[in-house]
Amino acid sequence: MSPAPMQVSEKRISPVVMELSVEVPATVVKAEVDKAYVTLGKKAHIKGFRPGKAPRDVLTRMFAPQIQNDVANAIVNDTLPKILSDKNLTPVSQPNVEAKGIDPKEPFSFTATFEVQPDIENVKFEGFELYRPKVEVDEKLVEEQLEGLRQRHAALKAPEPARPAVKGDVLSIDFSLSVEGKEIKDGGGQGVQIELGSGQALPEIDEVLVGKNVGDKATAEHTFPAEHPREDFRGKKGTFAITLGDLKERVLPTVDDEFAKDIGFDTLVALRADIHTKLEKNAKDRSETVLAEQIVDKLNSENTCDVPPSLVDQQCRIMEQEVLQSARRMGQRITQEQYNALHAAILADAEKKVRAGLLMAAIARKNEFKVTDEDIEKGLAELAEETGKNVAKLRVEYREKSKRDILIGMILEDKILDFIETKSNIKDGDPPKPEPKADDAASKSEEKKEG
Repeated sequence: MSPAPMQVSEKRISPVVMELSVEVPATVVKAEVDKAYVTLGKKAHIKGFRPGKAPRDVLTRMFAPQIQNDVANAIVNDTLPKILSDKNLTPVSQPNVEAKGIDPKEPFSFTATFEVQPDIENVKFEGFELYRPKVEVDEKLVEEQLEGLRQRHAALKAPEPARPAVKGDVLSIDFSLSVEGKEIKDGGGQGVQIELGSGQALPEIDEVLVGKNVGDKATAEHTFPAEHPREDFRGKKGTFAITLGDLKERVLPTVDDEFAKDIGFDTLVALRADIHTKLEKNAKDRSETVLAEQIVDKLNSENTCDVPPSLVDQQCRIMEQEVLQSARRMGQRITQEQYNALHAAILADAEKKVRAGLLMAAIARKNEFKVTDEDIEKGLAELAEETGKNVAKLRVEYREKSKRDILIGMILEDKILDFIETKSNIKDGDPPKPEPKADDAASKSEEKKEG
């Protein structure tokens, strides 16, 4: 569609919501309607007329609503992006468009409402009092890591002489399940492996298997919770009929140079040094995370600005997915009540993160922060070290725009955080615990009096 004069007015409904009102001249509307009928006439198959020969009035009678809808969409899709570009507006949500009907003899008007980032002129970020937790590695942690490696590299062997099962043994069991006397066809298993006492099996099953020998049978009863995923199990008593098929104990290796070589190190000293280095890096990362969280809190408390709800919802979904995926990996199930409490907490945290992100973006613009090719190369090298991937492969992978934008965003955020740190008063040690709220202090005082 050729450019034509339009009437456009803009209005901020709130600091983060913009409304555009657009009126397109009748000449443009008529041209679009005529073009739509020509296109339709070439494609439409109408009984009694050869293709492309149906009269306009016949097409109008049969397809007017469709044409009006198509033309309205065409005009909006053609004009709105250009208006946004001309006015240098960047929506952070999909515009909600409301339009009048199409009349070839009348101007066509529509409104587009969308969220935008707030205008942020000045950000208070200097003079924050921050605390950087000390980076220390306790030798006990090194020993714990070594013990974990021993457990993972333990051999499974049948005890000699044979003995009853104890906690820590790895058992192979066959079992069937009945719920209130009715056998559940898909509720059993053959050769199922469990580690006794590890939490892999129900506590009632663990309890009855302790002290049993290979070939022994046992019965365990369990009342299923009211929120069990299977509706036919909820609140009912289940009976597990179990046969102990196999029993193996863990034989732990001796922690020496040979053990280190099996894992890929020349000596035990080298293995210990590697564990220490990794623990130190983890401790440093945690320290930096705590510092960054304080900066987010300070930015929020020292600066007020509205945040686009769609950005908060997006951040909230990302954070919820991370928590839920972590729970699934650990075999935990989150109830609806727990989810509701979790959602409320994450929503508040998501708003703080989004606000801090907007404030940091304003700091970056004012101080003209840039991400250079050298910064990106350094970021890819760090990513390669963390993931174990080849830098050249990562370089190709991060040519994809969305991934590259994420990497650039992370690098820019690190730059801004470092900048804020240089303008802050940083003390060594853990941050002080927040003061109890007045209501909490009053309730505790009342509890003491009652006591």
